[in-house]
Amino acid sequence: MSVPRLHPRTIEAVKERADIVDVVGEHVMLKKKGREFVGLCPFHDDKSPSMTVSPAKQFYYCFSCGAGGNSLKFLMELKRQSFSDVVMELARRYSLPVETLDANQQERLRQQLSRRDQLHRVLSLASGWFRSRLQAPEGAAALEYLRKQRGLSAGTIESFELGYAPEAWDGLLRHLQQVEGIDPSLMEAAGLVVPRKGGNGFYDRFRHRLMVPIHDRQGRIIGFGGRSLDGSEPKYLNSPETEVFDKGKHLYGFDKAADPIRRADCALVVEGYFDVIALHAAGVRHAVAALGTAMSAQQITQLCRCSESRRIILNFDADGAGVRAAQRTIGEVEQQALQGQLELRVLHLPAGKDPDEFLKQHSQADYLALQDNA
Repeated sequence: MSVPRLHPRTIEAVKERADIVDVVGEHVMLKKKGREFVGLCPFHDDKSPSMTVSPAKQFYYCFSCGAGGNSLKFLMELKRQSFSDVVMELARRYSLPVETLDANQQERLRQQLSRRDQLHRVLSLASGWFRSRLQAPEGAAALEYLRKQRGLSAGTIESFELGYAPEAWDGLLRHLQQVEGIDPSLMEAAGLVVPRKGGNGFYDRFRHRLMVPIHDRQGRIIGFGGRSLDGSEPKYLNSPETEVFDKGKHLYGFDKAADPIRRADCALVVEGYFDVIALHAAGVRHAVAALGTAMSAQQITQLCRCSESRRIILNFDADGAGVRAAQRTIGEVEQQALQGQLELRVLHLPAGKDPDEFLKQHSQADYLALQDNA
């Protein structure tokens, strides 16, 4: 009898829920040592604790025998069970729904994965074109805005891959179709173009906007945020949700901030793209931004896994929308905070400023002093 293949959603849910310290701690006596835990390795005759368990990295490693991996690998090696058996066991333990795939579903999944690769490529090509337009004469006003009004250096602009979408209705469409040979239907699936009324062709979703690429944890571009340059609404136009972009699952800047969050032992959550960029430029690199009006439980879990303290500091704007977003986020994680699963703080900057505004007049040290007293 063949073993049914588990759906990737089930595997990801189990990985997210199965905390490495809890799993290893059921079989090994762990002792706190700094930001990590140590214990006797169960995979060899260990006389003194040689296995380290890292909550931030969700990883165990034995310095004597070299055994290491995540929660699933630990149980597979310890119990000599298959990957599927371990996932099923943990799913039952945490009361998670189990989805499996039949042969047809497996084939569709392979096609979806191939399509996701195509979408990542299209988004990367679009980002390259936006960046080239920022440096072209048509992007002069946008570049001046970034340098003069935002105070960003050439290095920061390059690091965050900022670009410009020209005013033309089909500039990106024509480039991707004529130069790169991309089918417009794939551009639509990537959220880059919109069908014209009546179904007669497509037009660019982003026009005359500063373009901020959004990356996933692995650094792949999954979408864009486009800021208006002429006061037209909406001020920020974001990519629609696609096969690779789910705003409730991702955090802007997380690809750059994960390691700094571990070093700082806390995560700083701000409201906007340019708040993150300004903070990173000022050396405050443990900052990320939510991609919606509030943080989801899944986003909070990702951040908690990056630090031992599980400390999250919210520094949203002082306007009504920012206050409501902070309140919604607090409501989302109130139970976790009360149970000691995370530490949530709120930072209010003087005079109702946002981080970008504050850093134009104050230093990194000034900001960090306020953060430490949040």
